[in-house]
Amino acid sequence: MRFGVVVFPGTWSDGDCYHAVKGILGQDADYVWHKDTNLDKYDCMILPGGFSYGDYLRTGAIARFSPVMSAIEEFSLKGGLIIGICNGFQVLCEAKLLPGTLMRNSHLQFRCQWTNLRVENNGTPFTSACLPGQVLRIPISHGEGNYYADSSTLQTLNTHQQVIFRYCDAEGAVTDSANPNGAVENIGGIINEAGNILGMMPHPERCCEALLGGADGRLLFESIITSVK
Repeated sequence: MRFGVVVFPGTWSDGDCYHAVKGILGQDADYVWHKDTNLDKYDCMILPGGFSYGDYLRTGAIARFSPVMSAIEEFSLKGGLIIGICNGFQVLCEAKLLPGTLMRNSHLQFRCQWTNLRVENNGTPFTSACLPGQVLRIPISHGEGNYYADSSTLQTLNTHQQVIFRYCDAEGAVTDSANPNGAVENIGGIINEAGNILGMMPHPERCCEALLGGADGRLLFESIITSVK
């Protein structure tokens, strides 16, 4: 299959994502500049982490208007798979392709650390290689990962099983102490109602090989590959 890795001015995790899907998992991949609008040859688009446009105004607020985002929306309506990681999640929320928003971490600190994520729904193209309730060890690196949505939106997300990951402890318990940024209901990742767009704050591309301290992130990309095949 072929991945497209979107690059905005200020993106810096594009190389990590490219290495994960091409160098480790052996798939075809291209960098897609933010001014590109033809995504016809791709099976899955990745919006990587970073500081698109320097995070001026708000995280993702300027990137949301890049030409590629109109193509991303069209790609999504055709059923194409999209994964937004960290800043990519923020961009997807700004573009209204995912509900809710990402705010400053509740402790007002930038956090770069390992976290545990409980898989809340393994019936998606992004989590099919996981077990229900499986705990994944995946790192974060953000200052604005505090996911927020109003009560009505949260009810919809929970009713339709759109909450995919929750921060938890090593045993899978969802607790305040396991929440690294103050996200409402410990939410670390969600999908859209159609199930083809995933947004998550932790970085699976940074833990796809044991050399980096863990390989749980591979499960997400392997799920995508299996889904497309």
